[in-house]
Amino acid sequence: MYPGIEKQPDHYQNNYKSSWFYDNASPDDIDALRKRLEEGELDTNVIYSSSRHLDVLPKFANKGNSLSWLLKFLEMDPKNALVAGDSGNDSAMFTLHGINGIVVGNAQPELLREVRSKHVFHSEKIAYEGVIEGLMDYEIIKPLNKKNWERLLQRDELTISTNFLDLEEVTGLTNAQYEFVMDGYEKALQALKRNITKMGFAACSLDDNEIVGTDANYRSVWARDGAIAITGSISLIDDAEIRECQRITLKTLLDHVTPNGQIPSNVSIDSEKPDYSGVGGICSIDSGLWVIIAFHDFIKASHDIDFLREHYDSLMNVMDWLGAQDGNNDALLEIPEAGDWTDLFGRSYNVLYDEVLWYRANICFGRMLELLGKNEKAGDYISWSQIIKREILINFWPTTKNSLYDSITFAEQQFSLGDARYLLAQVTPFDFSWRCDVYGNILAFLYDVVNKEKALQTFRFMWGAGVNDPYPVSNVYPAVNPGDPDWRPYYTVNLLNLPQHYHNGGKWPFVGGAWVRYLNKLGLRNTALNELFKLAELNHQGVNHDWEFNEWAHGRTGRPMGKSFQTWSITEYIAACHDLKLTQKLK
Repeated sequence: MYPGIEKQPDHYQNNYKSSWFYDNASPDDIDALRKRLEEGELDTNVIYSSSRHLDVLPKFANKGNSLSWLLKFLEMDPKNALVAGDSGNDSAMFTLHGINGIVVGNAQPELLREVRSKHVFHSEKIAYEGVIEGLMDYEIIKPLNKKNWERLLQRDELTISTNFLDLEEVTGLTNAQYEFVMDGYEKALQALKRNITKMGFAACSLDDNEIVGTDANYRSVWARDGAIAITGSISLIDDAEIRECQRITLKTLLDHVTPNGQIPSNVSIDSEKPDYSGVGGICSIDSGLWVIIAFHDFIKASHDIDFLREHYDSLMNVMDWLGAQDGNNDALLEIPEAGDWTDLFGRSYNVLYDEVLWYRANICFGRMLELLGKNEKAGDYISWSQIIKREILINFWPTTKNSLYDSITFAEQQFSLGDARYLLAQVTPFDFSWRCDVYGNILAFLYDVVNKEKALQTFRFMWGAGVNDPYPVSNVYPAVNPGDPDWRPYYTVNLLNLPQHYHNGGKWPFVGGAWVRYLNKLGLRNTALNELFKLAELNHQGVNHDWEFNEWAHGRTGRPMGKSFQTWSITEYIAACHDLKLTQKLK
């Protein structure tokens, strides 16, 4: 028996196929197996797919040869044919000279390696949605209008009973609620304009907040805040003023990249001096991650390829610097304590939120390389993203079904928690955090790290735990209390991270906007509408005025705290409204 290989059940076998399970085999592993079969004088074709399924077939049995025969039979030129796929057993079709191809967003690494220098359309959508997007790109079908696209996807929507959701009624918004939500949308547009500066988006309105003491750094363009503001406001790119601010924000940050590729944490608006660290002198890892993602979103929406060419070298350096944070080459970044957006909260090493962004950054950089015609190099990054995704699922989603034929590390023993309902917040070589990083799990579904089945399990847990009460949503559940092993003395600095405060279970409107989009992607449109109304109520409260779009709110009382007119609170509200198509009158 070949080590690590397990035969699949009999009903998967036939006279022309021998099927096996071979978990997480590397290309070298598969090549070694092929060599062993050749040494045994067996004329076989070995196909490996989905990082698990191994098929041994007759030498010339593959989809490529079948397609070649079909094209000859139909007397069709390959350039007039189009194929689509997602795994290794589809790869032979893409090798035909002149063939056109669609690779969907959930494609496996073994297919991505094969097609990296081929003429293919890489969709960011998964499964059949990716095929539809590819067909539109090749102009085989006309672009669907928004109404028809939604109707097409309705068959895949999830239906959940009102009893499960514990709501009196799961319906769309009333006219009064709709008008309230859209009043908030108009106020958000006005508030966003007041945060435009000569160097890009400020983190909050400089005219409406008292900037004293350590708050002086608010008079800066922050990489993280600015990039999230760009992704959240990308639907407004036709507004010339906002589009120019998006562009200037990126330019300000990339003009201050260090020679080794570190993005500044922020750049002072007054002195134009960059700062490369946050609280305690700790570098901000997610600043670079968000800038890559935001730059991709801006280029995709603006089609400003010259701007991409202008900053390509800097972007490449940023990716190199980020990759250097993977010190043991396991595809996951090592994050210093308090080294991301929760900069006064103690999590470190492999942190879910950062790993999800790392996955997305590799995809975004790969897409930008494709736009520059660097297809083979693009394939390397897109393939690597799938390795990152696999490692996230292996390490952060506990399961009793782990394969145990290999020795496991201490960190991998989190499977002793049983079968997961969400991705863990943190994994280190010595322990793991069982807390639910709400934002990290939301992003994991929005960026397709987890599938809809897993995201639904996570939704059920978070909904049952009430992370959206009284308003959406807490950034982490449950909050850390004094005496807990996870408690840190510095949580009392400026009284920020007391339980239910700030990063320790506070309500964050910008995460609430992502929560609304998460629900809508799950197919729970009515629930998303109700949550958007609650988010509007939170943004409306204010400390001194209505519609302050405050930075955060107390986790239990829901009362607003932090700076007013916070840019990412504004832009994520705008993004949620656009995601739910509320800028068009509800029918």
